Amino acid sequence: MRYVNAQDIFPEDVLVLMQEYIDGAYIYVPRKAENRKKWGASTRTKAETRERNAQIYAQYKAGRTVQELAAGHFLSDKSIERIITLGRKKDLGGKQDLGRKQDPDRKQGKVKD
Repeated sequence: MRYVNAQDIFPEDVLVLMQEYIDGAYIYVPRKAENRKKWGASTRTKAETRERNAQIYAQYKAGRTVQELAAGHFLSDKSIERIITLGRKKDLGGKQDLGRKQDPDRKQGKVKD
């Protein structure tokens, strides 16, 4: 985002009208909805984060602890746990079951006595 002087872009009558509402202050004009970019679209940040998370999950599967990964990547334990959870979901094809044993009766909606 950059600042643009209103005198450079608006006609005099529009500028005078704007000064009635906001004289000498900064104003933010949001982008049109169809011109908005998704987070990470302008840079490689999103792709780099995805690659880093894949590496973290691979290191976890290879035996590194949450604490080791957090220290090595300068992240909190909670962030590492979140990355591991997302990695497990991807391994399971998006299923919510993360390796927990589920009661077969509960799966079918039956209630135990």
